[in-house]
Amino acid sequence: MRVRSLTLAAAGAVVLVPALCAAADPDPTAPAVGEGTVRAADLLAKVRDCVPVSKGRYRTDEGTRAEIPVCGAPGVVFWKADMDIDCDGRPGALCNRRTDPLFSAATAYRQSDGRYLSAETLPYVVVPAPSSLWNHRDHGIRGGSVVAVIYRDRVQYAVVGDIGPRHIIGEASYATAKALGIGADPRHGGTASGVTYIAFKDSRVQPIEDHAAALAEGERLARLFLRDG
Repeated sequence: MRVRSLTLAAAGAVVLVPALCAAADPDPTAPAVGEGTVRAADLLAKVRDCVPVSKGRYRTDEGTRAEIPVCGAPGVVFWKADMDIDCDGRPGALCNRRTDPLFSAATAYRQSDGRYLSAETLPYVVVPAPSSLWNHRDHGIRGGSVVAVIYRDRVQYAVVGDIGPRHIIGEASYATAKALGIGADPRHGGTASGVTYIAFKDSRVQPIEDHAAALAEGERLARLFLRDG
């Protein structure tokens, strides 16, 4: 069950255990799949163990147990969770009030032209609103930060583009899900487990809607993480 993401205004008002039913480890000899040339298996190997940075654990959905910690490693924070579909932002043919009963025309962050982000076209990730559980801003994560999202043998680079409820984690845009081969329908899409989110500290793509820049910066940071992390 997806919960409507929060805008910045609402947000202002406001360890690693393996993910259940996680997908099988990718073949380490396989070539890169998805964006760029960094392999999913290599990134997953670097985040196999968890040093918790959150003060507790998150739920993946309303009504589920809180089992997901946010973990830290040199230069990154990461979590392993599900993926719910965020279709919020600028409406289009695929993301609108007709296709998504929880649709909101706003995202926490805006494009350089002042318009809200497009979940249909821009790969972005939702982070929980700051709370006593965890504040992403304290770890160098903000709007436009680069995130490597991994599902099975695919790597997709995205940016932090929206803010969600304080107690729930594991959500990304329609475009992110589609690129990873995950069903992107906001009503029935997503996946219950097996998604790894690696957010690079103190990174930022400007303008936030420039996905080519996110890909280039994500590849650079992923290689640094593999070398130095």
